[in-house]
Amino acid sequence: MLKKNNRNVSPRRKRSAAKKWSRTVNLITACSLAMGISFVIHPHPAEAASKVHTAKEGDTYYVLSKQYGVDLNKLMQANPSIKATNIYAGLKITIPSEAKAVAATKAQAASPAVMLPTLNVFPENKVVEAWGKTFDYSKTLNVKATAYSSAASENGGWGAVDYFGNPLELGTIAVDPKVIPLGTKVLVTGHTHPGLPKKAFVAEARDIGGAIKGNKIDIFIPGSPKSVREFGIQDVTLYFIK
Repeated sequence: MLKKNNRNVSPRRKRSAAKKWSRTVNLITACSLAMGISFVIHPHPAEAASKVHTAKEGDTYYVLSKQYGVDLNKLMQANPSIKATNIYAGLKITIPSEAKAVAATKAQAASPAVMLPTLNVFPENKVVEAWGKTFDYSKTLNVKATAYSSAASENGGWGAVDYFGNPLELGTIAVDPKVIPLGTKVLVTGHTHPGLPKKAFVAEARDIGGAIKGNKIDIFIPGSPKSVREFGIQDVTLYFIK
């Protein structure tokens, strides 16, 4: 029977071979670094994961959807226990995995952002977004709107005060209490006048008027009676804020 020729390899030869292999590895590594090549082993492709955003003052779902490039509805669905009107500094908000962070430039960080007039309605969630803020609403109402100034002739001779005796200010509206209870807060939309914020503004039912009956409101606008009369009669939509 033939026997295999088992050759004994001396320890010196083993050490010599190991040194040669080490030198070869070092040479390959040095060449790779010189050529700007790096070897990184990825056992599995990286998977996108949801991240957590710590809210700061002024954050809203709308602002975060723009900041992270994620759909507003998906963002809200990822946070079912957080109401749009209850976002406060320090709150942890989940950002869906498909979000792509939008890097702000140093110039943007240094200068305050300009708030643009916006109005977006999400009826499936009963949420309305205006001027970067979101509001939950219970219902909507289409009304005829007029406007009044602080002139005594337009305020029953009582002066520039509302039904409760408070000074008239932007955001005060007169209503028929049988239709809109006093103290109700609404988002007014669909109006046009240079003395009012564009697209939408928050108002509170704090005044009444003899001619304001049914689905009508009277909007207080700071300015001269002549400029206020330019408002005329307009069809507006009210969103009853919760």
